[in-house]
Amino acid sequence: MPPVLPANPPELAAQLEGQGYFADVPLATAIFLATRLRQPLFLEGDAGVGKTEVARALSGLLGTKLIRLQCYEGIDASQALYEWNYARQLLHIRAAEVAGRDVLDVEKTCYSRDYLIARPLLEALEFEGALPAVLLIDEVDRADDEFEAFLLEILSDFAITIPELGRIEARERPIVVLTSNRTREVHDALKRRCLYHWVEHPALAREVAILRAKVPGLDAQLAENVASALGRLRGIDLFKPPGIAEGLDWARALLALGTVEIDETSLDLTLGSILKYREDQQRVRGEGLVKVLGA
Repeated sequence: MPPVLPANPPELAAQLEGQGYFADVPLATAIFLATRLRQPLFLEGDAGVGKTEVARALSGLLGTKLIRLQCYEGIDASQALYEWNYARQLLHIRAAEVAGRDVLDVEKTCYSRDYLIARPLLEALEFEGALPAVLLIDEVDRADDEFEAFLLEILSDFAITIPELGRIEARERPIVVLTSNRTREVHDALKRRCLYHWVEHPALAREVAILRAKVPGLDAQLAENVASALGRLRGIDLFKPPGIAEGLDWARALLALGTVEIDETSLDLTLGSILKYREDQQRVRGEGLVKVLGA
Protein backbone atom coordinates (compact mmCIF):
# COMPACT_ATOMS: atom_id res chain seq x y z
CA MET A 1 0.00 0.00 0.00
CA PRO A 2 1.67 3.28 -1.11
CA PRO A 3 1.87 6.23 1.29
CA VAL A 4 -1.10 8.58 1.22
CA LEU A 5 0.52 11.83 0.19
CA PRO A 6 -0.60 15.28 -0.94
CA ALA A 7 -0.98 15.81 -4.65
CA ASN A 8 1.93 18.22 -5.07
CA PRO A 9 4.96 19.67 -3.26
CA PRO A 10 3.26 22.87 -1.98
CA GLU A 11 0.52 20.76 -0.37
CA LEU A 12 3.20 18.55 1.16
CA ALA A 13 5.00 21.62 2.52
CA ALA A 14 1.75 22.81 4.10
CA GLN A 15 1.13 19.44 5.74
CA LEU A 16 4.71 19.26 7.02
CA GLU A 17 4.09 22.60 8.73
CA GLY A 18 1.39 20.81 10.65
CA GLN A 19 4.16 18.55 11.97
CA GLY A 20 6.21 21.59 12.97
CA TYR A 21 8.59 21.38 10.00
CA PHE A 22 8.89 24.37 7.68
CA ALA A 23 10.20 23.18 4.30
CA ASP A 24 10.77 25.52 1.39
CA VAL A 25 9.44 24.49 -2.02
CA PRO A 26 12.72 22.94 -3.32
CA LEU A 27 13.07 20.74 -0.23
CA ALA A 28 9.37 19.85 -0.26
CA THR A 29 9.75 18.87 -3.94
CA ALA A 30 12.67 16.58 -3.11
CA ILE A 31 10.70 14.92 -0.30
CA PHE A 32 7.64 14.59 -2.55
CA LEU A 33 9.62 12.91 -5.34
CA ALA A 34 11.44 10.59 -2.93
CA THR A 35 8.15 9.29 -1.52
CA ARG A 36 6.38 9.07 -4.87
CA LEU A 37 9.27 7.46 -6.76
CA ARG A 38 10.29 5.41 -3.71
CA GLN A 39 13.91 6.44 -4.03
CA PRO A 40 16.13 7.09 -1.02
CA LEU A 41 16.55 10.80 -0.31
CA PHE A 42 20.08 11.98 0.39
CA LEU A 43 20.12 15.25 2.35
CA GLU A 44 23.40 17.09 2.71
CA GLY A 45 24.12 20.39 4.41
CA ASP A 46 25.68 22.11 7.39
CA ALA A 47 24.95 20.70 10.83
CA GLY A 48 21.78 22.10 12.36
CA VAL A 49 19.82 22.97 9.20
CA GLY A 50 17.07 20.42 9.91
CA LYS A 51 18.06 17.37 7.88
CA THR A 52 17.24 14.82 10.58
CA GLU A 53 13.92 16.53 11.30
CA VAL A 54 12.76 15.81 7.75
CA ALA A 55 12.50 12.11 8.60
CA ARG A 56 10.75 12.82 11.90
CA ALA A 57 8.21 15.12 10.28
CA LEU A 58 7.58 12.70 7.42
CA SER A 59 7.03 9.86 9.88
CA GLY A 60 4.55 11.97 11.80
CA LEU A 61 2.76 13.05 8.64
CA LEU A 62 2.31 9.48 7.43
CA GLY A 63 1.56 8.09 10.88
CA THR A 64 4.21 5.42 10.48
CA LYS A 65 7.23 4.31 12.48
CA LEU A 66 10.54 6.16 12.38
CA ILE A 67 13.52 3.80 12.53
CA ARG A 68 16.86 5.53 13.02
CA LEU A 69 20.32 4.21 12.26
CA GLN A 70 22.91 6.57 13.74
CA CYS A 71 26.18 6.16 11.87
CA TYR A 72 29.56 6.56 13.54
CA GLU A 73 33.18 5.70 12.91
CA GLY A 74 33.67 1.95 13.05
CA ILE A 75 30.03 0.92 12.63
CA ASP A 76 29.71 -2.43 10.89
CA ALA A 77 27.01 -4.61 9.36
CA SER A 78 26.18 -6.51 12.55
CA GLN A 79 25.47 -3.29 14.44
CA ALA A 80 23.25 -2.00 11.64
CA LEU A 81 21.54 -5.18 10.47
CA TYR A 82 21.32 -8.00 13.02
CA GLU A 83 23.22 -10.07 15.55
CA TRP A 84 22.58 -13.25 17.44
CA ASN A 85 21.59 -13.10 21.10
CA TYR A 86 24.56 -15.10 22.35
CA ALA A 87 23.66 -14.77 26.04
CA ARG A 88 20.19 -16.21 25.44
CA GLN A 89 21.60 -18.96 23.23
CA LEU A 90 24.06 -19.96 25.96
CA LEU A 91 21.31 -20.09 28.57
CA HIS A 92 19.23 -22.25 26.25
CA ILE A 93 22.11 -24.71 25.77
CA ARG A 94 22.86 -24.89 29.50
CA ALA A 95 19.19 -25.51 30.29
CA ALA A 96 19.19 -28.31 27.72
CA GLU A 97 22.30 -29.86 29.31
CA VAL A 98 20.63 -29.85 32.73
CA ALA A 99 17.54 -31.47 31.23
CA GLY A 100 19.67 -34.15 29.57
CA ARG A 101 18.72 -33.19 26.02
CA ASP A 102 20.98 -33.69 23.00
CA VAL A 103 23.12 -30.55 22.93
CA LEU A 104 23.80 -30.81 19.19
CA ASP A 105 20.08 -30.73 18.41
CA VAL A 106 19.60 -27.84 20.84
CA GLU A 107 22.41 -25.85 19.22
CA LYS A 108 20.58 -26.05 15.89
CA THR A 109 17.45 -24.52 17.42
CA CYS A 110 19.53 -21.64 18.79
CA TYR A 111 19.77 -20.23 15.27
CA SER A 112 16.07 -19.56 14.87
CA ARG A 113 14.31 -16.20 14.59
CA ASP A 114 13.66 -16.22 18.36
CA TYR A 115 17.36 -15.71 19.04
CA LEU A 116 17.96 -12.99 16.46
CA ILE A 117 18.26 -9.34 17.51
CA ALA A 118 17.07 -7.07 14.72
CA ARG A 119 19.00 -3.85 14.32
CA PRO A 120 17.59 -0.82 12.43
CA LEU A 121 18.09 -2.03 8.85
CA LEU A 122 16.50 -5.43 9.43
CA GLU A 123 13.74 -3.83 11.51
CA ALA A 124 12.91 -1.54 8.57
CA LEU A 125 12.86 -4.45 6.11
CA GLU A 126 10.55 -6.51 8.32
CA PHE A 127 8.21 -3.68 9.33
CA GLU A 128 4.59 -4.68 8.73
CA GLY A 129 2.61 -1.52 9.41
CA ALA A 130 -0.16 -0.18 7.20
CA LEU A 131 2.45 2.10 5.64
CA PRO A 132 6.16 1.44 5.24
CA ALA A 133 8.50 2.68 7.95
CA VAL A 134 10.61 5.79 7.52
CA LEU A 135 14.24 4.67 7.77
CA LEU A 136 16.63 7.45 8.79
CA ILE A 137 20.30 6.71 8.11
CA ASP A 138 21.79 9.63 10.00
CA GLU A 139 25.22 11.17 9.43
CA VAL A 140 26.35 8.57 6.92
CA ASP A 141 29.52 10.62 6.36
CA ARG A 142 30.76 9.43 9.78
CA ALA A 143 30.91 5.80 8.60
CA ASP A 144 33.76 4.31 6.61
CA ASP A 145 34.02 3.12 3.00
CA GLU A 146 33.24 -0.51 3.81
CA PHE A 147 29.98 0.43 5.49
CA GLU A 148 29.04 2.62 2.55
CA ALA A 149 29.50 -0.37 0.24
CA PHE A 150 27.28 -2.43 2.53
CA LEU A 151 24.58 0.27 2.49
CA LEU A 152 24.77 0.40 -1.30
CA GLU A 153 23.96 -3.31 -1.47
CA ILE A 154 21.02 -2.96 0.94
CA LEU A 155 19.57 0.04 -0.90
CA SER A 156 19.85 -1.79 -4.22
CA ASP A 157 17.72 -4.82 -3.33
CA PHE A 158 16.10 -4.04 0.04
CA ALA A 159 16.77 -7.66 0.90
CA ILE A 160 19.35 -9.59 2.91
CA THR A 161 20.36 -13.21 3.32
CA ILE A 162 20.93 -14.59 6.81
CA PRO A 163 22.81 -17.90 6.35
CA GLU A 164 20.87 -19.70 9.09
CA LEU A 165 17.44 -18.35 8.07
CA GLY A 166 17.58 -17.62 4.34
CA ARG A 167 16.57 -14.56 2.35
CA ILE A 168 14.54 -11.76 3.96
CA GLU A 169 13.02 -9.25 1.56
CA ALA A 170 11.04 -6.11 2.37
CA ARG A 171 7.32 -6.55 1.83
CA GLU A 172 7.31 -2.84 1.02
CA ARG A 173 10.37 -0.71 0.61
CA PRO A 174 10.87 1.66 3.55
CA ILE A 175 10.99 5.37 2.89
CA VAL A 176 14.71 6.08 3.29
CA VAL A 177 16.28 9.39 4.29
CA LEU A 178 20.08 9.61 4.48
CA THR A 179 21.80 12.65 5.97
CA SER A 180 25.36 13.94 5.75
CA ASN A 181 27.11 16.94 7.31
CA ARG A 182 29.79 16.59 4.62
CA THR A 183 32.63 15.99 7.02
CA ARG A 184 33.93 13.87 4.14
CA GLU A 185 32.68 13.09 0.65
CA VAL A 186 30.29 10.18 0.32
CA HIS A 187 30.98 7.97 -2.69
CA ASP A 188 29.17 8.71 -5.94
CA ALA A 189 27.87 5.13 -6.16
CA LEU A 190 25.78 5.62 -3.04
CA LYS A 191 24.56 9.05 -4.10
CA ARG A 192 23.51 7.70 -7.51
CA ARG A 193 20.98 5.44 -5.75
CA CYS A 194 19.34 8.49 -4.20
CA LEU A 195 17.62 11.73 -4.94
CA TYR A 196 19.96 14.47 -3.74
CA HIS A 197 19.18 17.78 -2.04
CA TRP A 198 21.45 20.31 -0.38
CA VAL A 199 19.61 21.78 2.62
CA GLU A 200 20.34 25.48 2.98
CA HIS A 201 20.05 27.56 6.11
CA PRO A 202 16.51 28.95 6.15
CA ALA A 203 15.64 32.27 4.58
CA LEU A 204 14.64 35.06 6.97
CA ALA A 205 10.87 34.63 6.73
CA ARG A 206 11.10 30.86 7.10
CA GLU A 207 13.37 31.12 10.13
CA VAL A 208 11.03 33.63 11.78
CA ALA A 209 8.17 31.16 11.26
CA ILE A 210 10.24 28.34 12.77
CA LEU A 211 11.21 30.43 15.79
CA ARG A 212 7.65 31.53 16.50
CA ALA A 213 6.30 28.00 16.07
CA LYS A 214 8.92 26.37 18.30
CA VAL A 215 9.36 29.04 21.00
CA PRO A 216 6.05 29.93 22.69
CA GLY A 217 5.81 33.55 23.74
CA LEU A 218 8.32 34.85 21.20
CA ASP A 219 6.83 37.94 19.55
CA ALA A 220 7.24 38.72 15.87
CA GLN A 221 9.72 41.58 16.31
CA LEU A 222 12.10 39.67 18.58
CA ALA A 223 11.86 36.61 16.30
CA GLU A 224 12.81 38.76 13.31
CA ASN A 225 15.72 40.31 15.22
CA VAL A 226 16.98 36.85 16.21
CA ALA A 227 16.68 35.51 12.66
CA SER A 228 18.41 38.58 11.19
CA ALA A 229 21.31 38.28 13.64
CA LEU A 230 21.66 34.57 12.89
CA GLY A 231 21.88 35.36 9.19
CA ARG A 232 24.69 37.85 9.82
CA LEU A 233 26.55 35.36 12.01
CA ARG A 234 26.38 32.80 9.19
CA GLY A 235 28.04 35.35 6.94
CA ILE A 236 31.11 35.43 9.19
CA ASP A 237 33.85 32.86 8.62
CA LEU A 238 33.12 30.69 11.66
CA PHE A 239 34.25 27.18 12.50
CA LYS A 240 30.63 26.21 13.25
CA PRO A 241 27.97 28.63 12.00
CA PRO A 242 24.80 28.56 14.10
CA GLY A 243 22.04 26.25 12.89
CA ILE A 244 18.32 26.29 13.57
CA ALA A 245 18.82 24.46 16.88
CA GLU A 246 21.19 27.15 18.14
CA GLY A 247 18.73 29.83 17.05
CA LEU A 248 16.00 28.18 19.10
CA ASP A 249 18.32 27.94 22.11
CA TRP A 250 19.15 31.62 21.79
CA ALA A 251 15.52 32.70 21.53
CA ARG A 252 14.64 30.69 24.65
CA ALA A 253 17.60 32.21 26.50
CA LEU A 254 16.53 35.73 25.56
CA LEU A 255 12.98 35.05 26.74
CA ALA A 256 14.26 33.57 30.02
CA LEU A 257 16.22 36.77 30.65
CA GLY A 258 13.21 38.92 29.83
CA THR A 259 14.94 40.51 26.84
CA VAL A 260 12.64 42.72 24.79
CA GLU A 261 15.23 44.09 22.37
CA ILE A 262 18.64 42.60 21.58
CA ASP A 263 21.57 44.90 22.30
CA GLU A 264 25.33 44.35 22.60
CA THR A 265 25.08 43.41 26.27
CA SER A 266 22.33 40.80 25.84
CA LEU A 267 24.09 39.37 22.79
CA ASP A 268 27.39 39.12 24.64
CA LEU A 269 25.80 37.44 27.67
CA THR A 270 23.96 34.87 25.55
CA LEU A 271 26.62 34.21 22.93
CA GLY A 272 27.18 30.76 24.40
CA SER A 273 23.68 29.79 23.28
CA ILE A 274 24.62 30.41 19.65
CA LEU A 275 28.33 29.71 19.26
CA LYS A 276 29.80 26.60 20.86
CA TYR A 277 33.48 27.17 20.07
CA ARG A 278 35.64 29.65 21.97
CA GLU A 279 37.42 30.67 18.77
CA ASP A 280 34.10 31.57 17.11
CA GLN A 281 33.07 33.67 20.10
CA GLN A 282 36.43 35.47 20.09
CA ARG A 283 36.11 36.19 16.37
CA VAL A 284 32.62 37.62 16.72
CA ARG A 285 33.61 39.77 19.69
CA GLY A 286 36.75 40.87 17.84
CA GLU A 287 34.82 41.93 14.74
CA GLY A 288 32.30 43.74 16.90
CA LEU A 289 29.00 42.60 18.35
CA VAL A 290 27.35 45.64 16.83
CA LYS A 291 28.01 44.13 13.38
CA VAL A 292 25.87 41.10 14.29
CA LEU A 293 23.04 43.41 15.35
CA GLY A 294 23.17 45.23 12.03
CA ALA A 295 23.61 48.60 13.68
